[in-house]
Amino acid sequence: MVHVTVLELIEQLDLGLLYAMGGATAGAVVFVLFPVLVFAVTRRTRSDLDDILTARLRLPLSWSLVAVGLWYGIGAHELPAPYPFAIRGLLATGTVLLWTVSVVGTVHALLDWVVAHQEQYSLVTARTLPVFDIAAKTVVWGGSLYFLFLAWEVDLTGWLASAGVVGVAVGFAAKDTLSNLIAGVFILADAPYKLGDYLVLENGDRGAVIEIGIRTTRLRTRDDVEIIVPNAVMANSRIVNQSGGPYSGFRVRVQLSVAYGCNLDQVRRALMETITSEPLILDEPVPRVRFRALGESGLDHEVLGWVAEPGLRGRATDRLLTSIYQRFQEEGIEIPFPRRDLVIRDPVKHAAWVDGGSDDGYDDED
Repeated sequence: MVHVTVLELIEQLDLGLLYAMGGATAGAVVFVLFPVLVFAVTRRTRSDLDDILTARLRLPLSWSLVAVGLWYGIGAHELPAPYPFAIRGLLATGTVLLWTVSVVGTVHALLDWVVAHQEQYSLVTARTLPVFDIAAKTVVWGGSLYFLFLAWEVDLTGWLASAGVVGVAVGFAAKDTLSNLIAGVFILADAPYKLGDYLVLENGDRGAVIEIGIRTTRLRTRDDVEIIVPNAVMANSRIVNQSGGPYSGFRVRVQLSVAYGCNLDQVRRALMETITSEPLILDEPVPRVRFRALGESGLDHEVLGWVAEPGLRGRATDRLLTSIYQRFQEEGIEIPFPRRDLVIRDPVKHAAWVDGGSDDGYDDED
């Protein structure tokens, strides 16, 4: 009977095979036990964020251990070229691609988790999710491409220099397009306005936002005219968002005057009853009537009420003015208008007065 010690057995086995077997064993252990260990830790936490982070680490981590064992196993053998280079390149390629897919999936799941918790993280929303998802995928796949070149020992110095020259040329040739693209990303991320908001541009154009793209923003006016504005202009201009604020309501202001001598209590009562009876005017916030100024021809008032959205401003103003005019006619409240007195003089007497002076009993020197 032959007795073989452990040391003798190790010496008899191939070192490269030991490396491969060690890596495969470690990978199998991690693949089997990793869910159990992770569950033991994450089950005590309230958030499912750690579950998202660890769910996709099982396969790439296990394969990485197997790849490390095979990498050193190849190094233990003196294989003829180019077999070691090719095998190691394939191992590195598989590892990089596996980790890339895992990281991309993890980032996408994290973004979905952030969108589901918008009350805590307002930067990423359902509308801006595609922008962040594309940016993350671009960064991850760009990094994986870089590591793939390193795995195959490709010199990137010349490539990077050429890419820099090409990038500068493209930047100068398409600077307007790039500025619109960058502004579009910031608009989607910062969200100064959203679809359906009524915007007033710096040049006075007003319309509802119907599309927010990477390059342009589209508005539709009340005349059903579509305005296409480059995002660079939107990002660098003063824009009034009439739908902004805590809710989408819009305040309608109607300015009017009543004649001097009118009963102010009667005027205020008539205006309040008119605006509160208008269906388009909301009950909350409460409508108001304000006495603004003693005008040149009358007493200036302003009626203020809220409509559900800015698009109802024109219709509400029309109905309020019609109702106020009819109510004033019923109650005899006069609406003032400018009056001028025209004095016609006799040209003969006027000429005599100019030549001979005035006959008011005073000398010209007085």
